[in-house]
Amino acid sequence: MSKTGKQYKAAFEKVDRTKNYGLLEALQLAKEISFTKFDGTVEVHFRTGLDPRQADQQVRDVVVLPHGLGKTVRVLVFAQGEGAQLARDGGADYVADDDEWIKKIQDGFTDFDVAIATPDMMGKAGRLGRVLGPRGLMPNPKAGTVVAAEDLPRVIQESKAGRVEFRLDKTANIHAPIGKVSFEANKLYDNLVALLEAVRKAKPAGAKGNYIKRITIATTMGPGIKIDPLTSQTLKAVE
Repeated sequence: MSKTGKQYKAAFEKVDRTKNYGLLEALQLAKEISFTKFDGTVEVHFRTGLDPRQADQQVRDVVVLPHGLGKTVRVLVFAQGEGAQLARDGGADYVADDDEWIKKIQDGFTDFDVAIATPDMMGKAGRLGRVLGPRGLMPNPKAGTVVAAEDLPRVIQESKAGRVEFRLDKTANIHAPIGKVSFEANKLYDNLVALLEAVRKAKPAGAKGNYIKRITIATTMGPGIKIDPLTSQTLKAVE
């Protein structure tokens, strides 16, 4: 524990807490100070000025990152009949097409990263809210994970390629991964710009004042690095 503490302290001391870094500069620094023995994840954290209690100030959307996330994404699809076959042909890891699968998930099976459903299966999938909801796995039309059968192959491939869902949490923050520490800085930059643009476009109609107050980049277990929220929102800080 003390070793990890020393490593964190050393990384923390390399970050200028008074500075708003440029996008590429922040990513390069994040890669430099990452100290985990495994290939950590690079995450972006948005502090918003929204009120999560207000229905017209919610944020929930998806973005397809141009360079993916650098990890294997396991996809489960709730579909039956032709939809089930399309899901299998489209590369789904699991196809929940009967009550046996529903019971399996009710009993605790959650060995997947993304759940997609066709509309006709939402009645059954909806019974799994207590299992899937807390894990962020419940299919939802707003997140683009409830789709027509013919769209399943596309959504499955997008999910495996780097389709990321982001949403406003109860503390008015938005969190999203943009790749691995091992990624080249320019690929992380492309992913970051795609996420920033998606978050900007997802600004809710009821937003008042500053939509994004603060943006921080961090790697797994690493310290936060602040970037300029105004520059990032307008995407003019291309360095």
